[in-house]
Amino acid sequence: MLELLNSNLGIDAKTVACALVLICYLILFSEKINRAVVTLLTATIMIFLELLTQAQAFSGIDFNTISLLVGMMVIVNITEKSGLFQFVAVWGAKKVKAHPVGIMIMLTFVTAFFSAFLDNVTTVLLIVPVTFQITRKLNINPFPYLILEIFASNIGGTATLIGDPPNILIGSALNLSFLDFLKTLAPVVFICIIALTVFFVLIWRKSLKTTERNRASIMRMNELESITDKVLLYKSLIVLTFTIAGFISAEYIHIANGVIALFGAAVLLLLYTLGETHYDRDEKTEDIFNLVDWTTIFFFCGLFMVVHALEITGVLQILGEFFIDLTQGSIKKTVFLILGSSAVLSSAIDNIPFVATMIPMLKSMEPAFGGREAMMPVWWALSLGACFGGNGTLIGASANVIVAGLASREGHPIGFVRFLIWSIPVMLVSVLIAAVYLWGLYF
Repeated sequence: MLELLNSNLGIDAKTVACALVLICYLILFSEKINRAVVTLLTATIMIFLELLTQAQAFSGIDFNTISLLVGMMVIVNITEKSGLFQFVAVWGAKKVKAHPVGIMIMLTFVTAFFSAFLDNVTTVLLIVPVTFQITRKLNINPFPYLILEIFASNIGGTATLIGDPPNILIGSALNLSFLDFLKTLAPVVFICIIALTVFFVLIWRKSLKTTERNRASIMRMNELESITDKVLLYKSLIVLTFTIAGFISAEYIHIANGVIALFGAAVLLLLYTLGETHYDRDEKTEDIFNLVDWTTIFFFCGLFMVVHALEITGVLQILGEFFIDLTQGSIKKTVFLILGSSAVLSSAIDNIPFVATMIPMLKSMEPAFGGREAMMPVWWALSLGACFGGNGTLIGASANVIVAGLASREGHPIGFVRFLIWSIPVMLVSVLIAAVYLWGLYF
């Protein structure tokens, strides 16, 4: 079919591929059609037009990423049923004597920590309802807590391989380990979280006032009531611990992170349903599988195929060569250009398709820059820029939209412009810290 288009209209494969990807991304950004439907439809049209074969399309899907996402979704969904995350939030509030500023600091670090091991949307869905419960009892404005949790979730997720989808994509494409991300990115994430917390405490400390009576109502809360299933809690903690340990040791045992995640999910599913009747066992298993975000999974599958078509048709090779000319073959210029552009673009568009497109392009540039090792600063810049850029606008990350929706439902709407007043400085400062960190680490 493509040969027919080529002969009749003079359109080559690169032009058709670029046009289809542009249309696909424009529809994605408009959010008029479900994102999984958009990418799968684009991918299948590309196969019909013979931009790539069916075999090439399926070979483009990174099943390590898919396995990692599915495995962690299952583990997190089962763990959530134990009440662990709500317990930690209430326990932390009591540990700081229910002081509004102390709670702000505690919730920031709890959100960042959870986001390093869970996806950001799950983290805010767990933390935000508890935040409303606490601020309601203290009779204080929840706004600073909510936007701080948004920022902390996006920054905290940058610290590990499994904390944010862009990191999962980069880690899988480059075969990077959990420790690689932790050692390289955790320090700068910690610095950014400290700076973010200090900034917000200095700005809001005078307005976050409450009465001793309100604080006493928090102190009377029983965090143990959050635990709905102690046995499940212990099972979940054991499996989660061994799964994380598996990620850390993956480079030594030579087993892919996706396999480790699926194994952990299967073991926890077994423990979760053990001893149940046949009917109850199947019902609980199906219930957990229904909680997996299949829209995201199929979105990734379609996206991988679409990007692979750009790679096969040579579009990404051309873009890579253009990028090399633009930076004059300088690693230093490339690092800061990637960091800045990733942050700006990720604040305006979904960072997942952006990173998925950038990965094969940057891979094509590696020989010109001296190989994988020489290019590592660029890869870390891509991760930091894409993840930190999610804080730039209210639509910059899924977690931002989720929190805004929850806040609106509670009668505390977070407007786009009001969010920008805080988000732009936070994004700029965090990207500046990342730039200084990368410069100090590599140059």
